[in-house]
This record gives sequence, structure tokens and C-alpha cells, in this order.
Amino acid sequence: MKQWYTLHTKANSEYRVASLLQQQDIETYLPELCQQHKRMPLFPCYLFMRVDLEKVSPSQWQWTPGLRRIVSFGRRPVSLPDEMINLIRRKLDESKSADFSTNRFRPGETVRIKSGPLEGMLAIFDGATRPSQRVQVLLTILGGANRVRMDAANLEKVLRGTDVTVANRPRRTRGRGRSVR
Repeated sequence: MKQWYTLHTKANSEYRVASLLQQQDIETYLPELCQQHKRMPLFPCYLFMRVDLEKVSPSQWQWTPGLRRIVSFGRRPVSLPDEMINLIRRKLDESKSADFSTNRFRPGETVRIKSGPLEGMLAIFDGATRPSQRVQVLLTILGGANRVRMDAANLEKVLRGTDVTVANRPRRTRGRGRSVR
């Protein structure tokens, strides 16, 4: 019976291993994220293979260039349920079709936090982080600007003139404690 197994590959060899296994008629799945028009593996150095280990000789896949090993406990390869692979596929499809876009904010824009423990606070948008819906903002807490990571869905733009923002405050110093006259 065919089951899913996790393969550990050498760094940056996921696509090569998947291609070579597919040429041998072995079903593979390499979950990918698309960030800034660039495809990246969701799990670096790992991909999934669906095969019946009793019918397929290990030599058919074991010596694939770029493949380190099949993930095992002891000497027994660990199989994954089909539901796990389907869950990964479904979650990736949801994240691609989600309406959360970090492109709606530009670095330096003032944003308001809509929900969570920091709800209602104003921050300055700093930029997107690795996972697609996470962003980084500068928040004035304890007398200084601190970087905070949060979901882009928790932010909204602050239109100029509707609120007094940190950016609209007059400068008090020129830097290094020299006051503005």
C-alpha cells in the first residue's frame, strides 16, 4: 500500500531530488511558498514521497543525488497519513487565496493595531517578514521604538489628518541630545 514518507535532502537540493524521483515514476510533493515572485520550499531540506516500500526497491530512490536519507525512527521509515499531506496542501491553498496583503502598507506609514493586546496603538510600518502574513512594525513602548512582529490582518492604515501620530510630532532634538531651537 502506498504511503507518504518524508525525505531529508541536502541544502538547496529539494527541487533536484523531486525531479529525479518523478523521472523514476515516484510521486513526490514539495510544498512551496511564493514570496516576492520567488518560489521557496515550505520545509527547507525536506520533501515528501509516496511509495509502497514493499514493492519498490530501496535502491530505486536511496541513491538519488542530493538525497540524504528517509526520515526514520531507528531503522524503520516513518509514514505520514494522507490527511497530513492534504492538510498541508489545503493550508497552502488558503494562504495563497487569502486577502491579507502586506503590499497595502509602505515602510514608514503610520498604522493602527486593530486587535490583540496592543489594540488601538499607533505604530510605524517597517516591512514584511518571512512568513507571508507577518509584518514588522515600530511601536513606541517604554520610551523607545521597539520592533514588533504581527499579522498583517491586525493592521489598518491611519489617514493623515484623522489622528495625531508619532510622525507628526515636532522634533525636539537633532540627535545626540542637541536640542532644536
